[in-house]
Amino acid sequence: MKIQFFGATKTVTGSCFLLKAENHSILIDCGLFQEDEKEYLNYEPFTFNPKKIDLMILTHAHLDHSALIPKLVREGLRCKIITTPATKDLLEIMLFDALKVQKNENYKKPLYDEENIYRALKQIETLPYQRTLKFNEIQITLFDAGHILGAATVQLNINGKKVVFSGDIGRSGYPILRDPETPEEADWLVLESTYGNRVHKSLDESINELVQAIKDTFQKGGNVIIPAFAVGRTQDLLYILNKTVRQGLLQPVNVYLDSPLAEEATKIYLSHPELFDDEALREMKNSNRLSIKLHFVKTVEESKKLNSIKSNAVIIAGSGMCQGGRIVYHLYHNIDREECSIIFAGFQAKGTLGRKIVDGEKEVSILGKMLPVRAKVYTIGGFSAHADRDELLKWIQSIKTKPEIFLVHGEAEVIEAFKNSIEEKFGFPCRIPERLSVYEI
Repeated sequence: MKIQFFGATKTVTGSCFLLKAENHSILIDCGLFQEDEKEYLNYEPFTFNPKKIDLMILTHAHLDHSALIPKLVREGLRCKIITTPATKDLLEIMLFDALKVQKNENYKKPLYDEENIYRALKQIETLPYQRTLKFNEIQITLFDAGHILGAATVQLNINGKKVVFSGDIGRSGYPILRDPETPEEADWLVLESTYGNRVHKSLDESINELVQAIKDTFQKGGNVIIPAFAVGRTQDLLYILNKTVRQGLLQPVNVYLDSPLAEEATKIYLSHPELFDDEALREMKNSNRLSIKLHFVKTVEESKKLNSIKSNAVIIAGSGMCQGGRIVYHLYHNIDREECSIIFAGFQAKGTLGRKIVDGEKEVSILGKMLPVRAKVYTIGGFSAHADRDELLKWIQSIKTKPEIFLVHGEAEVIEAFKNSIEEKFGFPCRIPERLSVYEI
């Protein structure tokens, strides 16, 4: 057997891995590179032949794992695409939104068209968690990864040898979704490492920091701007804000969700209560209780009207890394106001506008204009939907076998630190693949 790595190597985005086993070629994920210096790779020809892929498996709907699937179809992918039912539902809205963003950027030709998306969706076959699909001699099982709705960890059983692709692993005790599951056995493990060198603040600490940031900002007469990923982070934040109001920690504040994609994703979340944890199910049954004043902002004209609101508004918009979308305009109108706050609740890739703000740059370019960063910037890591170092180590510990590990989906220095942690704690062999590297397993 062989594994080849085409993305997410010493970087966080662009997940794409090819497993060759039993004369079959199985592709795991095919996502967008979102770091500035790697974006050109999205437009390069694939370094494998999509026509020769026998099966594809998608771990979840986030674009750094899924967005190049229509490009695969355009280039000749005709096999089945296996994923969970919830991921299929989310993928449709994600891919069409990604195409719309590509068209609006204008400076490059879109990577694919609507017909490629429709064809990709027709090739999907859904597989619920904990069910096993037989693909010739190979058995495929998906486990709940707890990252976003429908996210999966993939286990392939090949003649008794088990290859596991972690996908993105979520956090135990996090809102809405159930805790991540761990396959009991793995001989080889391709493992995400996004936060492999740090420990998040607790959820309670993070909620308290969020509440205090909103109170302080409103007291100063400003707005709270939250860049958020439309799928996952937005739903978590709305749930948490509602909970703080019901607990009396916040007054029923005005929250503007300026993302049609996030609104659609929220509806899909609500259509899959079978994936919720017990607390979220109880909250759904008490929907008439006190809550935030939530406003869905649908049109561009409605979005522009928010520019006239100068205080006491929480504005949640995408894109989560501030590389495009309506969040850019809200930053443009608020980032130079010292009474305002910007709250980052998710990972910011190198080279993105979000990362520049988080890293403390005094001036940033927004819509072609250099603007001073006067707003107060908060980074609340406890809201991350990615497991931290200790949670990842605990996840590994739940595996009863001793796998050889390939570390992906992390920045180079993070992966190196995480490798040291794994080897020190477990003594498992760890590899750090380069892009296009091939390993015999």
